[in-house]
Amino acid sequence: MPITSQHVTGFVVGLGVAAAGFYVYKLNQRRVDAWLESQGIRLPGAGGGDPNAMTLEELVRQKERLEDLIAEREFAAEQKTVKQVEQDTQKADTGHAVSATAARRQAKAAASET
Repeated sequence: MPITSQHVTGFVVGLGVAAAGFYVYKLNQRRVDAWLESQGIRLPGAGGGDPNAMTLEELVRQKERLEDLIAEREFAAEQKTVKQVEQDTQKADTGHAVSATAARRQAKAAASET
């Protein structure tokens, strides 16, 4: 199927409409982003700029998100430490008598140090 003048015209018109839509969006970007967020749509790049320009609500939301990330990483590190101690305990059981309770205490101590 050859490309006709109708194809080219449609492409140019579509490109023009897309450019005009982008221009209008950029003019009203803050209003549009605020409306989208009020509808529950989070934009990845929106509001992630200057912390001084953020509202108190946005700062609290960001703080809670960071606290959740920190808690997840601490939990993952603790689980990793517990697994390592359990593996060491299994190895030690064959040669040395190390109790599982002592291994758990070591894991908790290591996790509390981090």
